[in-house]
Amino acid sequence: MPVDSQPQAFPDIAPIRYEGPTTKNMLAFRHYDADALVEGRSMRDHLRFAVSYWHTFRGTGSDPFGAPTMLRPWEQAGDPLAAAIARTNVAFEFMEKLGVGFYCFHDRDVAPEGVTLAESNKNLDAVAAVLKRHQDRSGIQLLWGTANLFSHPRYVHGAATTCNAEVFAFAAAQVKKALEVTQHLGGAGYVFWGGREGYQCLWNTDMKREIDHLARFMQMAVDYAKEIGFMGQFYFEPKPREPTKHQYDFDCAACINFLRTYGLEKHVKMNIETNHATLAGHEMQHELEYAGMQGFLGSIDANTGDTLVGWDTDQFPTSIYLTTQIMYTILKYGGLAPGGVNFDAKVRRESFEPVDLFYAHIGGMDAFARGLKIAAAMRADGAMQRLLEDRYASWSSPLGKKIDSGAETFRSLEAAMLAKGEAQGCGSGRQELFENLLNTYL
Repeated sequence: MPVDSQPQAFPDIAPIRYEGPTTKNMLAFRHYDADALVEGRSMRDHLRFAVSYWHTFRGTGSDPFGAPTMLRPWEQAGDPLAAAIARTNVAFEFMEKLGVGFYCFHDRDVAPEGVTLAESNKNLDAVAAVLKRHQDRSGIQLLWGTANLFSHPRYVHGAATTCNAEVFAFAAAQVKKALEVTQHLGGAGYVFWGGREGYQCLWNTDMKREIDHLARFMQMAVDYAKEIGFMGQFYFEPKPREPTKHQYDFDCAACINFLRTYGLEKHVKMNIETNHATLAGHEMQHELEYAGMQGFLGSIDANTGDTLVGWDTDQFPTSIYLTTQIMYTILKYGGLAPGGVNFDAKVRRESFEPVDLFYAHIGGMDAFARGLKIAAAMRADGAMQRLLEDRYASWSSPLGKKIDSGAETFRSLEAAMLAKGEAQGCGSGRQELFENLLNTYL
């Protein structure tokens, strides 16, 4: 499986197969049958699963209170570039055995940062060449690339929204290179995630200048993509806080308003993460619905947060309620392609053995497969949709149709209500019935 003589990182693990709901094998799929058809398309094509390079292959298990815990025998000290190239063998062995079709990365996940920008670019080119050979051999593709514009101390005040013009220029150069590499690797998209694009204190912040600069930065990226012929989809990823008190990309509503205000709406869609929705005070279903109804649904980062913890815990999704909500909305709006379901999730600090990477991804993939099947069954049955239509039945009346068509005014509506005297009472919302009906499919 590796392209050179490097030993396998997971020698005791065979390729993960679909064995059905009754299997007792925890290293097998119970529900994800890649070739099974759902609404006329394979599960593989509906879900377009991707592995995140940063959490899965670079995660250490460290947190603010403790040192790294992960046992990763393949990690080696010494030359960082040689280690990065060797790590690509591990990544593709894992992804091939897991049976996913895609992966995602930040530039600094796959290649070490050098002392200078030129050295960083050289390192990235060297690793990209190896990634390309792995892709060509395995058929695994790059779902999307992005640049890490938040870890290095130069980005302490942000990247596109920094108070320093040279830092802005450095970030632009870094994204230029990341776009070139994403194109070279055939990436289906590119994500803007403003890890530090926000503020801690308004007294020292020129908010309008910073948001104007963020728009200018994204427009430069769009212009350069056209220049080099990059045809991938751009995505904007909302996140409300952490690390800054207020991120400018707070939620889908804020991001979409920003894109329209600055004329970027034709070029950028949303990459929506469950844990980020939670931090914004929303459910993932809300964020997906808002993006979908506005025509901005693009791709998702699949994870979940702990409701008892107030930060971005990036846990693997196992709730069938959650995945059913997600897939019902995604099917409603026609699917994600060229986006996909990227597991932006990390094994727990206490789950430190290499095999835990498989358990985590298998569980997440099965949870989404079950959600997909349940959502399709709900759509085929139509009972949920009929209940929803019944609730809004008055909008199919002559009055409702005239309001929707623009034929009514305040004056005409006042006249109608003066003549009638009182509006007919609304029916019950039947929230419990809706929720009970959902349970009948699970």
